[in-house]
Amino acid sequence: MKTEHSTATSWAGRQLRVIAAIMAMGVMLAPAIADPGADLDLNSYNGKVVILDFWASWCVPCRRSFPWLNEMHSKYSDQGLVIVGVNLDNDTDEAARFLEEFPADFEIYYDRERSLARSFEVKAMPSSYVIGRDGELFKKHLGFKVKRQNEYEAAILSALRNTGGTE
Repeated sequence: MKTEHSTATSWAGRQLRVIAAIMAMGVMLAPAIADPGADLDLNSYNGKVVILDFWASWCVPCRRSFPWLNEMHSKYSDQGLVIVGVNLDNDTDEAARFLEEFPADFEIYYDRERSLARSFEVKAMPSSYVIGRDGELFKKHLGFKVKRQNEYEAAILSALRNTGGTE
């Protein structure tokens, strides 16, 4: 018979295996909001350009970035772009309400303990990290400014073409 404690322990064990596998790839992800107990298929990211976008429901610029991230997902996912929104809300209900108003066409994960945010030294909301096909940090930007969308998109295109990038 499963108890609440054994279910939590089982979930924690799966999460540790996922984190260990991600760390071996050089990229860390947190559990999915939609199904926090689900394991991630990390092999699906091999050779892909990944955008880790840290966000929170209270973040006003995040409200502007989500439609743009949806557009980038639509334009470039067939070229190997994967966008992972990493939520940092204390309450998943807050994140769910945000997503009702600003739906995401890309993957959403929840970093309740903020271990992923700490490992990337997130200092602003939103913060986006473009990981190249080689698993290395290609580019990062803090905040989201509509007037810089072309610059952000150029970084994505550069990473997709696998040419040099900088932080």
